[in-house]
Amino acid sequence: MNPSSHYFHSHRLKLHYWDYGGEGNRPPLLLVHGTQDHARSWDDFARAFHAERHVYALDLRGHGDSAWVEGAMYAFPEFMLDLAAFGSVVQRFPAAIVGHSLGGVVAMHYAAAFPERVAAVINIEGWGPPPSVKTKTYTERLRTWAERVLAAETRAPRRYASLEEATARMKEANPHLTDAMAAHLTRYGMNRAADGGYVWKFDPYLRNLPPLGLPTELAGELFAAVKCPALCIRGADSWAANLAQSPQLQMIERMEYVEIPGAGHWVHHDRFEAVVEAIRRFLAGNGQVAPAGRGGAEQPQ
Repeated sequence: MNPSSHYFHSHRLKLHYWDYGGEGNRPPLLLVHGTQDHARSWDDFARAFHAERHVYALDLRGHGDSAWVEGAMYAFPEFMLDLAAFGSVVQRFPAAIVGHSLGGVVAMHYAAAFPERVAAVINIEGWGPPPSVKTKTYTERLRTWAERVLAAETRAPRRYASLEEATARMKEANPHLTDAMAAHLTRYGMNRAADGGYVWKFDPYLRNLPPLGLPTELAGELFAAVKCPALCIRGADSWAANLAQSPQLQMIERMEYVEIPGAGHWVHHDRFEAVVEAIRRFLAGNGQVAPAGRGGAEQPQ
């Protein structure tokens, strides 16, 4: 299955997405990746839902084949704007959205601001930064962010001699990945450099989280505004907070929670079948029924 490549404009940026198509007039499914990732990380997902949904995957600004930002703040509202512009291009509402990490946060913003456009949200580990970030005051975060941005201006992107070397780095950073998935993510996540080496496609400034983030009081208001059904998925071995430690997420009116054993932050790669089944069951249970004759595997244990 080869998706078709397309571009659109948002906020004066040329952004990219993949259209995986779908059989007949299938309901839309939008896939939104996480930080330093790219849209082709959803290939297996698109294949799993292709018979049930018309699948699209967006390269967020600064990622994949989308343009980088001048100024490089990369704030949540800007990413949400891109998803809103993308929805206006696709023109298929309401849509179900699956977002991982940053993509999950962006999907929640979109569902809160444009409730008429979103039928359901599946949020995979998209409810906050690592715990170490939360321990810092705003002043500390502001200084750290400024120092890292200034340092990044004089730092050349790391170059890899081969895709194999870059894949090894991918595995080192994400040890739960299979060799095949690590190779796939690397293949679509690299650009060829002028010297013949390889560099990551994402903007290096994405390594520096914006200092403001999502304040607690705004997070509560945001999640309370999400009226569509929402499924939150966490990997049991992840650094992401358990929902019991996230009162803001409890504000979601129609929220379901699934914790997948044996999975880290990239739950959908670590336990692919379990996540697909959980999503399929959630959508069916909330009126987003798959076509007759299309089913899933057994429920995850």
